[in-house]
Amino acid sequence: MKFPALKTYAVVYLIFLYAPIVLLPVFAFNDSKVIAFPLSGFTTEWFTQMWGDQQLFNAVKNSAIIAVSSAVIATSLGVFAARASTRFQFPYKAGIMGLIMLPMVLPEMIISMSMLVVLLAVGIPLSLFTIIMGHVLITTPFAVAILSSAFQSLDKSLEEAAYDLGETPLSTFRLIILPLVMPGIVSSLLICFTISIDEFIIAYFLGGNQTVLSVYIYGQFRFPAKVPSILALGTILVALSIVLLSIAEYFRRRGIAKTGAKDTGGFL
Repeated sequence: MKFPALKTYAVVYLIFLYAPIVLLPVFAFNDSKVIAFPLSGFTTEWFTQMWGDQQLFNAVKNSAIIAVSSAVIATSLGVFAARASTRFQFPYKAGIMGLIMLPMVLPEMIISMSMLVVLLAVGIPLSLFTIIMGHVLITTPFAVAILSSAFQSLDKSLEEAAYDLGETPLSTFRLIILPLVMPGIVSSLLICFTISIDEFIIAYFLGGNQTVLSVYIYGQFRFPAKVPSILALGTILVALSIVLLSIAEYFRRRGIAKTGAKDTGGFL
């Protein structure tokens, strides 16, 4: 390599980025409540302890409800927005799409505080529903970005041929367009689900007395005796995230291959 300094920087950066993730399962299987080297031995006690925590299961159930609901709603909105932005011209199109994508770059702290003020002002009680509202807001831009790529890769001649054969716009969308973009829809669902399940700030501000997984994990770190079981939970969440992102990338590439478009990059 002609640039050894750049190579060194890349290696150091990757170590800094992934070392904590690699150490997570190491300490999750370590037979000690103290998170430090040297390791004491191998154990699965922390996973057993995690499995017996009923409060954790309630938090997982709430997070699953929120993540599934947010993913479905955000992807549905993303389908309409992506279809409109790639197929039609309308007034203030750039501005409208910019507003839709704005939550992707806004700090979540600002979004959370703004939504909290608005919800309290109109009298909406904080609950799982308000968390879903917040998560839909932040996941919809990702859905639009993924689905816009899927819609842009479609061959418009297929749609025109369907019209020539007597199909209506609705039947053309259902029979021709939707099957072709289905890999992108699945990819969007998985990405939105992963973002929602990991999100903390909005869940903390808008959850009220409802416990969700990210807030539960944050609260448990106040008790040193609970840390090893939380590391075990973190190990499972990392593995789950990797699996979901891998599946999403598979469907993204499958969709590109199905439409014959050029792959310009992905999640992995």
